Amino acid sequence: MSVVNLTTRIPAAGVLLDADVTVPAASLGVVVFAHGSGSSRFSPRNRYVADTLQGAGLATVLADLLTEDEERVDAHTARLRFDIPFLAERVEVLVDWVSTNEALAGLPVGLFGASTGAAAALVAAADRPQAVRAVVSRGGRPDLAGTALAGVQQPTLLIVGGRDSVVIDLNRQAMEELAGEVRVEIVPGATHLFEEPGTLEQVARLARDWFTRHLSASQPSG
Repeated sequence: MSVVNLTTRIPAAGVLLDADVTVPAASLGVVVFAHGSGSSRFSPRNRYVADTLQGAGLATVLADLLTEDEERVDAHTARLRFDIPFLAERVEVLVDWVSTNEALAGLPVGLFGASTGAAAALVAAADRPQAVRAVVSRGGRPDLAGTALAGVQQPTLLIVGGRDSVVIDLNRQAMEELAGEVRVEIVPGATHLFEEPGTLEQVARLARDWFTRHLSASQPSG
């Protein structure tokens, strides 16, 4: 399978966001990653999931939602990682960029959000109902999306570790507020970061199956 890999910089309200883009031949769709809680496009967990998605014929966009200067500020204050409207705007910039990129334009778009990035992904999904077709959250805080949850019509999968009890409760509460199809998957024995043997593999498989089901099905027929 021929794969295109590129590193690029995406303009976003006066700054440039570094991004790694991978496009398998005949891609079914494209998944944009929304990192959270001080993470970046180099997150080994998200890159593992991205590799699994690529193997299933899905393009991926792993972009830093913060610039290097912003990351330095956030490392001391932890303010930006919890600024959901700010992060959601950055995710929306990435979604809009996908629609204009020659290699990706026309592909159905999914969002994969982790931690606070999951809330940003859900807000972006509510704001881009025509562009975004599906959402997956890994150890996410969907509750931080607030009133935007009621506007998320897209199929949404919430993946939570079985030993992450507080976040399980928050995800179950958010499930009641989401407007579209929604499922909560609890990975037995996993803590918040899915560091236990085999747990991240389960996350990747669940995400792969969700996106291949909902993105390939949403492609327009000839």
